[in-house]
Amino acid sequence: MKAAALTNLLDLQPDVKARQGECVPVLLPVALDQTYDYLAPPEGVPPPGSFVLVPFGPQSRIGIVWDEPRGTPAKPIDPAKLKAVTGTLDAPPLPVLSLRFAEWIAGYTLAPLGMVVRMMMSAREVFEPQKPRFGVTIVEGAAMPPRMTPARQRVLDIASDGLIRAKSSLAQEAACTTGVVDGLITAGCLVEAAIPQKRCPIPEPHHRTIELSEDQERAVMALRAAVDGGTFAVTLLDGVTGSGKTEVYYEAVARALERGRQVLIMLPEIALTSQFMGRFQDRFGCPPVEWHSALSGPERGRIWRGVATGEARVVVGARSALFLPYTDLGLIVVDEEHDGGFKQDDRVHYQARDMAVVRASLGRFSVVLASATPSIESHVNARTGRYNHVVLPGRFSGTELPEIEAIDLRREPPEKGRWLAPPLVEGITETLARGQQSLLFLNRRGYAPLTLCQKCGHRFECPQCTAWLVEHRFRKKLNCHHCGFSLPIPEKCPSCGEADKLTACGPGVERVAEEVAERFPEARIELLSSDLIPGLTEMRRVIERIERHEADIIIGTQLVAKGHHFPDLNLVGIVDGDLGLAQGADPRAGERTFQLLHQVTGRAGRAFARGRGLIQTHLPDHPVMAAIIHGDREAFLEREIAQRQAGLLPPYGRLAALIVSSRDKQAAEMIARDIAHRAPPAEQIRILGPTEAPIAIIRGRHRWRLLAKARRDIDIQNYLRAWLSRMPPIKGDVRLSVDIDPYSFL
Repeated sequence: MKAAALTNLLDLQPDVKARQGECVPVLLPVALDQTYDYLAPPEGVPPPGSFVLVPFGPQSRIGIVWDEPRGTPAKPIDPAKLKAVTGTLDAPPLPVLSLRFAEWIAGYTLAPLGMVVRMMMSAREVFEPQKPRFGVTIVEGAAMPPRMTPARQRVLDIASDGLIRAKSSLAQEAACTTGVVDGLITAGCLVEAAIPQKRCPIPEPHHRTIELSEDQERAVMALRAAVDGGTFAVTLLDGVTGSGKTEVYYEAVARALERGRQVLIMLPEIALTSQFMGRFQDRFGCPPVEWHSALSGPERGRIWRGVATGEARVVVGARSALFLPYTDLGLIVVDEEHDGGFKQDDRVHYQARDMAVVRASLGRFSVVLASATPSIESHVNARTGRYNHVVLPGRFSGTELPEIEAIDLRREPPEKGRWLAPPLVEGITETLARGQQSLLFLNRRGYAPLTLCQKCGHRFECPQCTAWLVEHRFRKKLNCHHCGFSLPIPEKCPSCGEADKLTACGPGVERVAEEVAERFPEARIELLSSDLIPGLTEMRRVIERIERHEADIIIGTQLVAKGHHFPDLNLVGIVDGDLGLAQGADPRAGERTFQLLHQVTGRAGRAFARGRGLIQTHLPDHPVMAAIIHGDREAFLEREIAQRQAGLLPPYGRLAALIVSSRDKQAAEMIARDIAHRAPPAEQIRILGPTEAPIAIIRGRHRWRLLAKARRDIDIQNYLRAWLSRMPPIKGDVRLSVDIDPYSFL
C-alpha cells in the first residue's frame, strides 16, 4: 500500500502503540449488524480495514478491523473474557472509504452490514499465502535431443521466444501432450522456472487520438470538465444507438488517467464485451482489467490485490466490481445504465447504478451514466437539474436511425404451425439477397414455454416452483428457469402413458431457429442464448463470428440487445413485440418493453445503409408500441412520467417490498399476515398486501409479498426499522427479505 495512504489510515488511530492490548472492533462477514470486541495482538492495534483472523464460536474466521464499534451486543462481556485477535493477514486493508460505503449500503438496503462487507471479500485467494507457479522455458545453447519428432520441433519452435509457460499451455499451443514437454525437460532442452507474477496492464491515455464529430466533441468537453472539477457530479450521456457514446466516455476515462486516478466501467453483461475490449485496446494500447464471475480463483485474487494497491488503473466489470477496494477511484462509468442487470435480488438487494452514484458522492468524483434509452429515474433527475444532461442526437456513421414498421398479426398472421409472418419472411429473403445480415429477436429461451399431452391435457410443471417446464429440444430436456430443475423429455405422457402425444406450445428461440432453418436452408445461422453456449470464451467466439459476417441470420434472446455493433446487420425482426407488455402487475413493464425493443431494433443499419425493424404485434396501437414505431421517445417519456407522478411511483414515490417465504404455505401466510398487522400507523405510507406472489412457489418455498408505498420525501427505511422491531424473532424455516426500490414484482 502507498505510504501516503497508510499514513491517512494511521491518522485515524494516532495512538496505536499506546493502545496495544486494548479492544479492537472487528466486523465479521456474516448476517449480523454489529462488531465484536477482541483484544489487540501483541504488535498493536491494526489499522482500520485490516483483515484479521479471530476466534468466532468454535471456528476461526476472517474479519475486518472497524474504526469504531457498531451495534449493541446482546449482553455486556467481562473484559477478562475477551478473546484476542489471532493474527493480521498479509492482504491490503480495505480503504476507510470502503467502510463508509458499506455502512451507507447497509443503512439504505436494511441488509446486515456483515453481508455487505462479504461482497467486498469475494476473492478468497487474496487471504491465502501466495504460491509460486512453475512453468518451463528453453535452455539457451542446449543441444538438440537425439530423437527429434515433429511434436518436439513444434514445442521448441514455440519456446524459442524465451518466455516461461505452464507445461499445459505450451503443450496446448504445440498441439501435443505434456509428455512431449517432459521428454524435452529430461533431454535438457527445457528447464523448469517460476512463472513471473502477471502484472495489470497500464492504459496509456494518449495512445491514440480518435476523430470525433461536432456533437461528440461537445459531449467530450462536458465530461472532461466534470472530471477536471474534482468534485461530485453526475452526467447522463444520452445518445441514440450508434452515436458513439463509448468513444465519448473513453475521453473522460483518459482525462481521469492523466490525473492519476483509477476508473471503473460497469457493464450489465460482462460476458459479451469482446467488442468493447477490442475498442478499449485500440484507444489505450492495452486491455482493461476484467472483473466478473467467470474468473478463476487465483485470477480474482490477483485483480483484487491489484485494485487495492492501485496497480489496476481501469477495471471493466459487472455490478460486483463496485465493491472492489479502490485506493483512488476518480471516475465511474455505468454503460447501459437502464439495464435491469444492475439490480441484485439476492441477499443484499441493491441497484448498482444508484450505488455507483453514492460511491462517487462519498469519494467526491464524477460518474457518467450512458444509455440510448435512459431509465425514467435518470431522465427525471436530468430534467430537474440533479444530473448534467449531454445528448448525442445522431449516429456517428451519419446513417439514419432504422425505419420501424409494425406487422399487425391480426391481419397478417403466420401460417399455421409457424411463427414468422409473411412480411417478416419476405424481409429476411430480401436482406439475404443483398448479402446482409438479419437478426430475429425473441426474449424467450428454449424451444417452447409449455409442453402438454394432447390426449389427457397433462402439463409439465416444475415440482418446486409455480412455473411450467420449458422444453429445450436441442438438449432434450425440460427445464425450470427459476430453480434449475430439469428432466429428460419423456417418450410417454407420465399421466396417461400415451406415446407420441406430447406437443410443444408457443415458440422459444430454438423453435424459431428450426423454422428459419427450414425456410432458408442455405443461410448460415447463429443462435445467441445463454443456456446454449458453454462459457465466456465460446460466447465471445460466437460474437466474433457474427462480426466477421460468418452468419447470415442471428436468432437471440435479450443478449443481442446489449450494445453489439454488427456492421452488416440491416434487418431486425421482433418475433413477439407484446411479450413484455403482458406483465400487467409490473409498473416498469412499459418502460422495459420500450427500452428492449428500441435497443434491439437499434442494432440495424449502424454502419453503411439505413436499417429496418419489423415488429410482430397484436397491439400496434398500444402507446408503447406506437412510440417505438413512430420513433417518438418524447411521447413515451411524457406519458410514462405522468403515470409515475400520478401513481406516486419511482422516482416520485418510494417502494419497499417485504417477501415472506417458507416450505410450509400456511406458515408463510400466517407470518405475512402477522407482519401486516404490526405495521405502525402512518398517514403518508400505504401498506399493500399481504398477497401471494405471482410466482407463488420458487425452489419449494411458498412466497407472500407486502409492499410499502410512500412519497419520495418519506424516510421509508426508518419506518421499516420501526415496523420490523415490533416483530418477534421469526423461527423455523420462515424467511423475511426486504427489497428497497424493488425491480421484480414476481
